[in-house]
Amino acid sequence: MTTRVLVVDDASIFRRIISEALACIPGVEVVGTAANGKLAVARLAELKPDLITLDIEMPEMNGLEVLKAIRDLACDTSVIMLSSRTVRGGEMTIRALEAGAFDFITKPEEGSPQKNLAHLRDSLLPMIQALHRRREIRSILKVKTPNLSAPAASKPRSLSHGSDPMKPPELMKARSRSAPPIVLIGVSTGGPTALADLLPAFPPKIGAPVFIVQHMPPMFTEALAKRLQTKCAVTVKEAQDGEIAQNDWVYLAPGGRHMKLSPGKGTEIIIRITDDPPENACRPSVDFLFRSVASHFPGRSIAVVLTGMGNDGTEGMRLLKRGGAFTLAQDEASCVVFGMPKEAILAGVVDAVVPLSKMAASIIRNISEASND
Repeated sequence: MTTRVLVVDDASIFRRIISEALACIPGVEVVGTAANGKLAVARLAELKPDLITLDIEMPEMNGLEVLKAIRDLACDTSVIMLSSRTVRGGEMTIRALEAGAFDFITKPEEGSPQKNLAHLRDSLLPMIQALHRRREIRSILKVKTPNLSAPAASKPRSLSHGSDPMKPPELMKARSRSAPPIVLIGVSTGGPTALADLLPAFPPKIGAPVFIVQHMPPMFTEALAKRLQTKCAVTVKEAQDGEIAQNDWVYLAPGGRHMKLSPGKGTEIIIRITDDPPENACRPSVDFLFRSVASHFPGRSIAVVLTGMGNDGTEGMRLLKRGGAFTLAQDEASCVVFGMPKEAILAGVVDAVVPLSKMAASIIRNISEASND
């Protein structure tokens, strides 16, 4: 299966280097280029690309306007945005992801043509592989496949565990009765859209702090937090080193840096932001956050893995489960990429698999039950 790509950028040097990077990826054919958004839209019917790499800031018709046109034309075309590491670039990228872009990469700033080419190739490769798998899955939907919409355990578990006879007995025993619960969320590709659906469904008072690791580079998580804050009843912010977490607040790990939690006085939770080495080729890393909570706050967490590529979060969730955490994964049907949830499910560390539309209710229910244990 070949992935047909249209490269759209107003800078000729980027059209060339992106095309060269794509040519290095097996199964990819660059079927055309366009120097602006109007030309790109005009060529959609002719070229029928499976994928468009789209510069976000262009004269005449910017990337957001092209996305709208693609949606209005009902084109079955995926879009990867190319953005600059600027405040404006971050804000526009978040809006593009909300508008339906598959993912984004930052324009290279290495200086050397060879390093710029390597940056683009290494960034585009996993995204195109994920898109390729999604197209393959869509083409064989009628073929019987293993059920990954249920936990790996022999019996399905309920979304809540208060009085359900199928609740694992060790879960209640391991719950901490002396401190409020902690909500942990790990997410990657498709995350901004998923979070924009999930977080606004939280009421103003949820009875727990929420900590999110979204795979993003610097400059973008602050824009994401600000964008989410406009939609939510709870407070959403980019986390800062040393601050004391508050119930009913949502803390987003800063792009390009890890977030971990440490105990403070009494039941205080101290947020630590670090520059430790990447894990699973990610910084921030979901495993890094999950592991800190498993070490310092066993039995207190409700851990969630949402849409995303790779397996970040699986090992951290395994450690959390050993201490009695309740674990949730987004179901395949509502994921942009069923990678991170799938890996956690196959590892047998997920208590319940939940559609995104029901995830907020499941989290709130479990917060309530954990608080009343």
